[in-house]
Amino acid sequence: MTQSLVGLAQAYLAKGDLQGSIAKFKEAVEVGRELKATTEVKDAYEGLTKAFAQKNDYTNAFKYQNLLLAIKDTIYNINTDKKLGTLQFTFDLEKKESQINLLTKDKVIQEQTIRRQKMIRNSFIGGFLVVGIFAFIFFGQRNRISKEKKRSDELLLNILPEETAEELKLTGTAQPKSFDLITVMFTDFKGFTQLSEKLSAKELVSEINECFSAFDHIMSKYGVEKIKTIGDAYMAAGGLPTPNETHPIDVVKAALDVQKFMEEHKAKKIAAGQLFFEIRIGVHTGPVVAGIVGVKKFAYDIWGDTVNTASRMESSGEIGKVNISGTTYEKVKHKFDCIHRGKIQAKGKGEIDMYFVER
Repeated sequence: MTQSLVGLAQAYLAKGDLQGSIAKFKEAVEVGRELKATTEVKDAYEGLTKAFAQKNDYTNAFKYQNLLLAIKDTIYNINTDKKLGTLQFTFDLEKKESQINLLTKDKVIQEQTIRRQKMIRNSFIGGFLVVGIFAFIFFGQRNRISKEKKRSDELLLNILPEETAEELKLTGTAQPKSFDLITVMFTDFKGFTQLSEKLSAKELVSEINECFSAFDHIMSKYGVEKIKTIGDAYMAAGGLPTPNETHPIDVVKAALDVQKFMEEHKAKKIAAGQLFFEIRIGVHTGPVVAGIVGVKKFAYDIWGDTVNTASRMESSGEIGKVNISGTTYEKVKHKFDCIHRGKIQAKGKGEIDMYFVER
């Protein structure tokens, strides 16, 4: 593991990517220390010294040069101790053989027989100990790798749908897919820019995180896939990556729960004398294309006129209301009480039948 990380870092260094190289060398040091891979840690320190020197960061270059010298001394001392141990063993053995040669022939034969028996016994014991040590190391490493794999899988599932993540792990790519019918939800906070000017950076991020975390839980509750957040906008979709027949109802239920959460959250903020966000919610049903974009910080995303129309449902709605298109209404009218708003002008879309979902 450490050798692989050092190799990657050296490749980055050769390519001129100093930042990437430094990151991988540091990762190699961390892993190598844990595994006591002294030689590989030495190589990592040497690489860090070169990388920081090329970066003109001589403070860190000097730091890692000192660590390199120290670990070289350690390796030298280990090798020296091994050589001294070998010499001492050889000396003791020769001394013992000289003593044995002074004894009588029968005594020599007897002691040699006893020694062979002890060696056989010790060999068996030593063999079992070696096997036990290797088994312990093997199972320990396997458990560690298993935990790391589980964490990697959890991180991947945190940014991609499970089906897409599995395809990406198996083939290295994920093919884009067309969906004939899904339901898209957009939310947006009213007056976000003005309100953000009145809050500190910490307060603003904390408030957005509290709201979006609640939205995430709501989406999971109804099996709706969170697509992304864009500033203060939140986008989710039902009916993908695994198609189903209930996505219009699922998304509208999720939208009503978001509406309820924001009303309760507003009441708490008012009671505490604090500033609060208000929200518009828009929902539309139609076809999309879904897939992964990018190679760094890649993300699962959806495209198509349905996405644009859902965004218009949000911007054409009212504060605290769930505004749905006529298309979505036809799919959910048997489940929800809705108020027909008539044909409303939507930017770039002309007039669209819109409905407020009451309950």
